[in-house]
Amino acid sequence: MRRFSFIIITLLAIIAFAASSCKKTQILNDGGAIRFSADTLLFDTVFASLGSATYKIKIFNEQNQPIKLSSVRLGKGNTSSFKLNVNGISGNEVTDQELAAKDSIYVYSTVTIDPNAALSPFVVEDELIATLNGKDFSIPVIAYGQNARYVFDSVLLTQTWDNVLPYVIINNALVDKDQTLTINPGVRVYVHPNSRLFVEGTLLVNGTKNDSVVFQSDRIDRSYFPEGGLPGEWGGLYFTENSKNNKLKWLVLKNCGKSTVLGSGAVQPAAIQVDNNSSLFNAADGVQMDNCIIQHSIGYGLLSFGGKVQMRNCLINTCGAQNVGIFQGGIFDFAQCTFVTYGSKWINHSETPVMSVLNYLDTSQTGYIPGNLQILVRNSIIYGSLENELVCNNKGAGSYDVAFQNCLIKAKDANTLVVFEGCKFNEDPLFEDTDKWNYRLKSGSPAANAGIVPFFGTNLDDQSGGSNMGAY
Repeated sequence: MRRFSFIIITLLAIIAFAASSCKKTQILNDGGAIRFSADTLLFDTVFASLGSATYKIKIFNEQNQPIKLSSVRLGKGNTSSFKLNVNGISGNEVTDQELAAKDSIYVYSTVTIDPNAALSPFVVEDELIATLNGKDFSIPVIAYGQNARYVFDSVLLTQTWDNVLPYVIINNALVDKDQTLTINPGVRVYVHPNSRLFVEGTLLVNGTKNDSVVFQSDRIDRSYFPEGGLPGEWGGLYFTENSKNNKLKWLVLKNCGKSTVLGSGAVQPAAIQVDNNSSLFNAADGVQMDNCIIQHSIGYGLLSFGGKVQMRNCLINTCGAQNVGIFQGGIFDFAQCTFVTYGSKWINHSETPVMSVLNYLDTSQTGYIPGNLQILVRNSIIYGSLENELVCNNKGAGSYDVAFQNCLIKAKDANTLVVFEGCKFNEDPLFEDTDKWNYRLKSGSPAANAGIVPFFGTNLDDQSGGSNMGAY
């Protein structure tokens, strides 16, 4: 009898549970509400004709029972500039989507904006609409469009770029031999991933303090990326063995240094690469850089294989490889520059020094290519978080003429062939804020008023007449 009673009670419990389960799974067929995870699906600025990153938003069911969305759609349907993917289903209208109680689904969206005649950024709008039991719930979908001039896999003859519209480089561009590309003040150049600007001829960048020329990634929908961007979003500038008489003034290169593909090979990861033009005999005849900034390169800042480079009042900071990597000799004249890396969330600074100065290029464990090296560095700071931030080595019969004058250097060891005059070693330069890449000098810095006078040009604050070491 007791066993029979237990069976009856168990059966009743199962029936009650089943009835309860059936009640809970019954779809709400009247009323109800949904909630979006944001009040607007907002895209940052997107270049016309180029697709955006994929953005997402959630639709929440806050009821205690399941619901069915009869439609999730864009208000402009198939004529919309936006595209949807709802819960894994692509289409600008997706129907009959069930949400369990207290559950949610993802809606993904991209946008491709048609070009128009606007010179300034413009707004593209639509609505994301979800229908529940005959009632529409909606939020605006907004993107800011920007027209641009596209340079697609192009060979450039002599021309001038103005600042009326930005330029976008896709699949590399090449300034042809004996041709000149002039870039006016205030120009913005956006470069696609795995792309860079090659210079066989001459590049003239005429930026100013108030209207600098900026090269950066074409992913300007910045809310999709971390604040400040990621290193290696695009390649860089490459000056070949034929290039000469390049003058770069008030130029900023950001988040670059990615290795790029050229034919069947790969180009070194560097913000700027300079190869050896054997017909040149002075640093300024190769690449002359004044008041330039290279920051957040995934690879090298400046990489040279026997090149000729003159730098005045330049900052190269936060690089994954050397800020300045000199191999196989060359001719260099640097003054009032700051070369510094402490590392960051995206840059690991644990092994590679800030600056390497070599008159050779290793080709194997025993083989190398020698070169003649002449470098003079004045009034500059070479610093970072490693014990040795400056490495100077020589091999073979190549000449080795290396001198540092009135520089602040972080270094434990020094090559006896290197000349150091008036230099300070391993003294904290007291930068204003290294986390924010502010390398101005605090009061009491050992680099303040410690440089050779007269000063070379104007510093990065466009001030002349000072005698600080570094670019500020």
